[in-house]
Amino acid sequence: MRSQIIKEVLMFSANRAKKQIRIAIMLIVILVCSFPIHAQQLTQRYNNILDRTEFYDSSGNLVEYVIENKILDQLEYYTADGTLLKTERRNHILDRNETYDPSGNQQGYTQYNNILKQKETYDNVGNEKYVKRWNQILQRYDVFDPSGKLIGYYQYNKILDQWEYFPND
Repeated sequence: MRSQIIKEVLMFSANRAKKQIRIAIMLIVILVCSFPIHAQQLTQRYNNILDRTEFYDSSGNLVEYVIENKILDQLEYYTADGTLLKTERRNHILDRNETYDPSGNQQGYTQYNNILKQKETYDNVGNEKYVKRWNQILQRYDVFDPSGKLIGYYQYNKILDQWEYFPND
């Protein structure tokens, strides 16, 4: 009876050690995979004081910012020096977001594809520019070109509380 108990305790300890080794290996893999291999191109941060979303390059310089114009019901994109780049409006009839240049000419549009569960972006004549799809396993948005090649991804940095874009070189 006593030897049986000792055997069970030893087996329990061995199984527990195997589990701990598996957990340690999984943690190492997760840590290694969580560090980006490619250089960061853009960082997106919300500025509470100025009530706008700001985009920074990898050196920390402000590249552009976005303001929500509630009167015109549109987003307005500006360069760091305040020059209007484009505006984005919601087209409720066609269920898509349309982008316009400073002169008011349509540049393209973005719409959500419910069947494929992805956001698709098109140019002004309807050619697909890229597709953004949620990657559940890696917890990020993957960005693909029209041929389906991965060209980059957006990942949320919880520590800095911001989205970061990493191009695939």
